[in-house]
Amino acid sequence: LLLGTSLTLVSNHWLMAWMGLEINTLAIIPMMTYPNNMRNTESAIKYFLMQATASMIIMFAIIYNAWMTNQWTLFQVSNEWATMFMTLALAMKLGLAPFHFWVPEVTQGIPLTSGMILLTWQKIAPTSILYQISPSLNMNLLILLAVSSTLLGGWGGLNQTHLRKILAYSSITHMGWMTVIVLINPSLTILNLLIYIAATMAIFLCLNLTSTTKINALSNLWNKSAPMTITLMIILLSLGGLPPLTGFMPKWLILQELIIYNNITTAMLLAFSALLNLFFYMRIIYTSTLTMFPSNNSSKFQWFHSSPKPTSLIPSMTVISAML
Repeated sequence: LLLGTSLTLVSNHWLMAWMGLEINTLAIIPMMTYPNNMRNTESAIKYFLMQATASMIIMFAIIYNAWMTNQWTLFQVSNEWATMFMTLALAMKLGLAPFHFWVPEVTQGIPLTSGMILLTWQKIAPTSILYQISPSLNMNLLILLAVSSTLLGGWGGLNQTHLRKILAYSSITHMGWMTVIVLINPSLTILNLLIYIAATMAIFLCLNLTSTTKINALSNLWNKSAPMTITLMIILLSLGGLPPLTGFMPKWLILQELIIYNNITTAMLLAFSALLNLFFYMRIIYTSTLTMFPSNNSSKFQWFHSSPKPTSLIPSMTVISAML
């Protein structure tokens, strides 16, 4: 995983960047199938098929661009059709709508640790290519992909009860926010990606520490760890973009840039779609912090039980993701 992402980040030749994406795809599959069962295998096959399809489209766009322009440099994609195919293939890899259907299914079928890597680390390499070819991208196509991702990501997460699926739809929405600004101000894409990765890793670490995968299990979270409940609440509010938490900053700056460039309609649609995400984040918070047992609590208190899992990452991730 480290080699694949690093190869894509440092390369300026298309074949090297493509090779890094392939190494990334193949490296995560053993991690996804580690507790060997049918659900993990099915999710790994779905992931592999989607990534292989996107890689083939990327290779087609690379060869077509080299044929038309006679160069293999990563920064120069001057052909319009090659740019369009490259954008659609990267949208498939990132899970942007309308190519988003694989993200919730794959995330739901794999363990929490693999899901965390899938929704954080695996986004870095495709986003870096999108960042590097941003001057030649088509604005209308990017806005279409971004707005549909934010709306479908918010809409799809409303009726979910599994936390991994909710985080997958949250990932689709955040990828839409990053895509819409990559042509206007690519630095904001990197800022949004870093804050999103920090917050998502913190949430997955909290869920992994308490072995929680469903919303209804969150009502017992305060019984397992009271500080963890407060931590999860703050991180979810930050991820939803509520001021004055850190997650509000990239959304604020992106909306400001869109308004400066007279994309008022796009900015309004993105702002409205953020409310959908905030709604299902608030539902998780309500279940985990404000729901008490109706009668006597017969479950065992676990506040002072020692945990074999590493907890040192939790405070640092909380500070990164939740403090402006």
